[in-house]
Amino acid sequence: MGAALVAMVAVASCGGGDDAAGRATPTATPAAAATAPGSEAPAAAPSARRGVRLKKVADFSSPVYVTAPSGDRDRQFVVEQEGRVLVVRGGRKLGTPFLDIRDQVTAGGEQGLLSLAFPPDYADSGLFYVYYTDKDENQRIVEYRRASADRADAGSARLVLRMEDSESNHNGGQLQFGPDGLLYAGTGDGGGGGDQHGSRGNAQDLGSLLGKILRIDPRASGGNAYTVPASNPFVGRSGARGEIYAYGLRNPWRFSFDRRNGDLSIGDVGQNAYEEIDFVARGNGRGANFGWRPFEGRSRYTPGESAPGHVAPVIVRSHDDGNCSITGGVVVRDRSLGLRGRYVFGDFCKGRVESARLSAGRARGVRSTSLKVESLSSFGEDGRGRVYVVSLSGPVYRIVPR
Repeated sequence: MGAALVAMVAVASCGGGDDAAGRATPTATPAAAATAPGSEAPAAAPSARRGVRLKKVADFSSPVYVTAPSGDRDRQFVVEQEGRVLVVRGGRKLGTPFLDIRDQVTAGGEQGLLSLAFPPDYADSGLFYVYYTDKDENQRIVEYRRASADRADAGSARLVLRMEDSESNHNGGQLQFGPDGLLYAGTGDGGGGGDQHGSRGNAQDLGSLLGKILRIDPRASGGNAYTVPASNPFVGRSGARGEIYAYGLRNPWRFSFDRRNGDLSIGDVGQNAYEEIDFVARGNGRGANFGWRPFEGRSRYTPGESAPGHVAPVIVRSHDDGNCSITGGVVVRDRSLGLRGRYVFGDFCKGRVESARLSAGRARGVRSTSLKVESLSSFGEDGRGRVYVVSLSGPVYRIVPR
């Protein structure tokens, strides 16, 4: 069995939920990291009526994410789980990696190099950020600097944040710059099954960075590796970490900001029964509790525990229907596509791309598309707002008009 297949099997067995045997299932920007909010991919309106198809970009080794800097219309950056970032320039995959940190990354299952984010000022600063599992199997957010448009300076690494993680699963991994220009990071609940950490679990513990979405200014300042924004909801609260923006998440493998309006959508990987998509309008995620571990999907998970005022999911998928691990997506803003304005998402095991219109408290017009991808690991956007679908088994596709 090849290494990529081993990784696929490990991931597929860890996202839909954990059972008593320790089985788990894996669990994607601010879209501002791809382009400025409000910008969309230009195209002729008639093409939107022709349906959509998948156009293969290239094959990679266990790809988990695609993104691009704001304003770069020629390049896409593909993250490989083993620890490389590859560049596609003008439709051609370059042979030399943009970044290769395989010697620093623990990869396999849900661990590895998991995400990449470019700040809005990347064109001037040359700085970017990666999230990965280090050799001690803890999670790191690290800053790097580019050497050229197609190569990073591998020696420029600066540690921004390190999170101790006692289990190999539920690592989160998404980095996104939000519409406010700050860096958001999704973290898993620490792994194992049922978030058996402390009296309430990490996800409900405001003293833990795990099971959260964090919000920081990642630039070094005043001798600090990063800055906690004063506007974060728990700044100054006794026993709470100021970095926390939202909590009550099991494994927010992929989340995204709508590039037009900044709304936040989260794909949170479930336990043994349900997968969920969470949604909050721009700014309403501040201090939000998404309900794990008292709740899995809309159902009670832990008897006797509560999460007052928690934000219920807008979409729930059952494992009884063949789902195992939700892959959160993006709101399509590519004008060439009939899916424009719809959130696209899927499941690692089922592979079928679905779409819906999301709003506070509900999802409308939820339906399947004709698109299906084996081992569906991620969605992403490029600098033009074009949408990509990633298969952990190797191919990366772009959604195009039929």
